[in-house]
Amino acid sequence: MPVQMQLSRIIISEINEQQVIYLKEVHGDRQFPILIGIFEATSIDRRVKACRAPRPLTHDLLVHIVEALGAELDSVVISDLRDHTYFAKLRVRQDGEIIEIDSRPSDAIAVAVTCDPQLPIYVAEEVLNEVLD
Repeated sequence: MPVQMQLSRIIISEINEQQVIYLKEVHGDRQFPILIGIFEATSIDRRVKACRAPRPLTHDLLVHIVEALGAELDSVVISDLRDHTYFAKLRVRQDGEIIEIDSRPSDAIAVAVTCDPQLPIYVAEEVLNEVLD
């Protein structure tokens, strides 16, 4: 059963290539970091701070495409951890069915915070167990 998490912290460094976001359990104390790229970190940070761009950015475009096709963004699931790499699924509801689309966690989370209201973020229990061991 996936565990609901929330974005709890974004660390953007101008001197490091990798940026860090922290996910924290909604109904608990577990949390963990994920290393992401500067572009995704900046996109997430802009959304969290409610900074709107004058034109749609990439994650805005993705949300608009899904909506224009008559589907609805449902949630994000970080589903796996292999060789220090996280794997995620962006869940889209269309015609009453859930379609899971492979995604980098950073892009999926950027889409999640772009939506209004923000999409729920879930992490597979096995991923939490592995990352917190």
